[in-house]
Amino acid sequence: MKKILALTLALVLALSLCACGGGNADTTTTDNGDAADTATVEIPPVEDLTGTDTSAIPGVEDGVLTVGMECTYAPYNWTQTDDSNGAVPIVNNPGSYANGYDVMIAQRICDTYGWKLEVQAIEWDGLIPALNAGTIDAVIAGQSMTTSRMEQVDMAGPYFYASIVCVAKKDSEQAKAKGISELTGTCTAQSGTIWYTDCLPQVEGAQIMAQSESAPAMIMAVESGTVDFICTDMPTAMGACATYSDLAILDFSDTEDNFKVDEGQINIGISVVKGNTELKNKINNAITDMIQDGSWQRAISDNTRGVAYTPNAKYNPPVPNGKGNK
Repeated sequence: MKKILALTLALVLALSLCACGGGNADTTTTDNGDAADTATVEIPPVEDLTGTDTSAIPGVEDGVLTVGMECTYAPYNWTQTDDSNGAVPIVNNPGSYANGYDVMIAQRICDTYGWKLEVQAIEWDGLIPALNAGTIDAVIAGQSMTTSRMEQVDMAGPYFYASIVCVAKKDSEQAKAKGISELTGTCTAQSGTIWYTDCLPQVEGAQIMAQSESAPAMIMAVESGTVDFICTDMPTAMGACATYSDLAILDFSDTEDNFKVDEGQINIGISVVKGNTELKNKINNAITDMIQDGSWQRAISDNTRGVAYTPNAKYNPPVPNGKGNK
């Protein structure tokens, strides 16, 4: 069932995301409720840094950047069956291809320096162990730049800021909530995320159930009625609602009755091995170039096409300094 959900999310997002019920500050719709088309952003040629000598940088001595991601976490990353729309082969899953915002970011980084991109599909809890074991060179998988995570790895970025929201059935009592203090019932979130460890405990009226092992499993939990609501970030919530029209996004970001988190928990970064400052700096430089030349906005637009998603302007575009945001 989880594989079916992951494929469904991928197909929906690869074609066109559809608007979801529930008000939020990060999306805009037309007066008739239909999502406005996302404008195409023209991208100038990639800055030619292919002559830069990177042969001494740990991880890319061979000119290959091996990146780990779940490949089930739409719209950040997903699996599809062909190489359409810039999808990249998944080296440890022959016949499958990775696509999404994370893949576009990874490819742009590689294009900047003339590296070849390799993508490995790895479950969420195995990403950092794989990085520290040398199986992969970087993790680009929608990871928050938390203090605990940065004790294990160094992080480039942020390359995105993601609002935290909840998702529930449209016709549920939870969908009527105006803030987290009004939420009741059972809930869950993905394992290894701040949504589960830091956000859900703030909902005093909720009964926290066992954590979900993946984003698709989390979405299926609320869709199937196993739980009353889930906590996630805005892009993931939009992907869920694009797949299941009976779900609604609960966004409390414009209220005082919202989740309390620090910036590190909502800044999304790229993990590299602790001490690999050279690779971290090269990635930060490439992200900065993307922001300046418009390709960062293009990556957002292409992966949220159909919903006119506008990243929170308070934090986006991000400041890739390896520490947090502005």
